[in-house]
Amino acid sequence: MSTQPNIILRILRSRTLRPFYWVAGSGIVLLFIFDAFVMPYYVNKGGTLTVPNVVGMKEAQARRILDSLHLEPRRGDTRFDPAYPEGYVILQNPAGEQVVKNGRRVYLTISGGEQDVIVPALRGRSIRDAKFALDRAGLRQGAIQYEISPDLPEGTIISQDVSPGSKVKKGTYVSTVVSAGESIDSIYVPSLIGKTLSEAQKLLKEKGLTTGNITFQINDELLPNTIIDQLPRENDVVTTQKEVDLFVSQVPERAPKKK
Repeated sequence: MSTQPNIILRILRSRTLRPFYWVAGSGIVLLFIFDAFVMPYYVNKGGTLTVPNVVGMKEAQARRILDSLHLEPRRGDTRFDPAYPEGYVILQNPAGEQVVKNGRRVYLTISGGEQDVIVPALRGRSIRDAKFALDRAGLRQGAIQYEISPDLPEGTIISQDVSPGSKVKKGTYVSTVVSAGESIDSIYVPSLIGKTLSEAQKLLKEKGLTTGNITFQINDELLPNTIIDQLPRENDVVTTQKEVDLFVSQVPERAPKKK
């Protein structure tokens, strides 16, 4: 059994394997020299520097800074971004604080500002439908004015101050003119929610309207006799003496105490 290891040792010590040992050893030495000396020399040839952070700067300013450090700014994508005004840098590659060689290209992503949206056509819609359409488009309902109109029913949009199909910034207010019908007696319903029952009834009387059905609903978060909801809704256009139904808060009934 001991003869096998001896045979292996004699083979390893034989002269025929010596060239192989020289080649393997030389390869290891060359690999060490390349990794320790050649590669660092190549990377550092021409000098290195730290990339400045130019995110949040105007594109022109960012380019001047990069040029002054012998870097090469290149414009990349343009993206809509509400967090940065149009023309400002929102991303860079390589990122700030990275160490690179002189002359390295730095790609800049520029903000296109907030994305424009298309204004929907509101003529002929009710106030509520118009608000839904504006909300879906990322716009806001502006001021509402009322005019007598023989052509459109009460409560429908006659015109809008921003033309349909126009491109505007998100959050833009769109004001409208609403039909009050053919009668000069047409008025719009005031907001009653949050008022007391007596205040709501007084306001309805002042507006030429009347109190309709009063429905009490249990609500332990509001004071008793507070208006929770109303029908018709706020800004609905109606004729004089129109009844407005009210939904009023009522405290929960308490169980009698046991003696």
